[in-house]
Amino acid sequence: MAPRVFWKGYLKLSLVTCRVTMTPAVSEGNRVRFHNLNAKTHNRVLSQYVDAVTGKPVDDDDQAKGYERGEGDYVLLEDDELEDIGLESSRTIDIETFVPMGDIGWIWYDRPHFLAPDDKVSEEAFSVIQAAMKVTGTAGIARLVMYRRERAVLLVPRDNGIVVWTLRYGDEVRDPDAYYEKADAGSADRKHLSIMKKLIAERTEAWDPCMAEDPVQDKLLEIIESRKKKTRKTKKKEEPAPERRDNVIDIMSALKKSLESERKGPGRSR
Repeated sequence: MAPRVFWKGYLKLSLVTCRVTMTPAVSEGNRVRFHNLNAKTHNRVLSQYVDAVTGKPVDDDDQAKGYERGEGDYVLLEDDELEDIGLESSRTIDIETFVPMGDIGWIWYDRPHFLAPDDKVSEEAFSVIQAAMKVTGTAGIARLVMYRRERAVLLVPRDNGIVVWTLRYGDEVRDPDAYYEKADAGSADRKHLSIMKKLIAERTEAWDPCMAEDPVQDKLLEIIESRKKKTRKTKKKEEPAPERRDNVIDIMSALKKSLESERKGPGRSR
């Protein structure tokens, strides 16, 4: 069964407009979720905002947004001030900019959504926009209010439809140079690299979604099905760290042994 559409509106490029629907491309609906309960009564435990000093509950009408400019010193902002600086909650994806498909790195991609025409009348206009992006190798950028925030979105043609990716904000993406400064791709020994390539080839398989299964989820479902009311926490046994040696001969030996074990057949683990 197709998931329920969570957004309906219009896709617009210059004077070409069509009705579209958008649905999240991924779902967490099947994930096991827990409620916080009172262990004695089994009643739900509810959360509420309380004053940090008085400890008394604060009504919704009395809550305000504040930016801390110093210890205990806040600038209070009114709801209408925040609304004025935001994009109007429009139901139109207006594409005004295009970028080469490969220009945006993977780290900017946030949440994917399927975009499709809403009715037969909209199919032709939708197909023209989608096909034009595909043949030119471009993706469209627009702005849209999603998940209660104004976001930049990237429209990528895929198959017969369009994938709408919400993009991360600029201050969310860190510069990788500071983390990779000690990594030197040119320092790999050629002999080591040759054997490592063979090792990778031995382990290379076609992608299968089962490779991304969640074993913890399966175990939780087993526990729930067996109606176990009490569980015993077990300390995870730490695996010993592999012995580290710095000489070249040991690295070569380890690579050769790894390759030999791969070729011996079944029993290898991912």
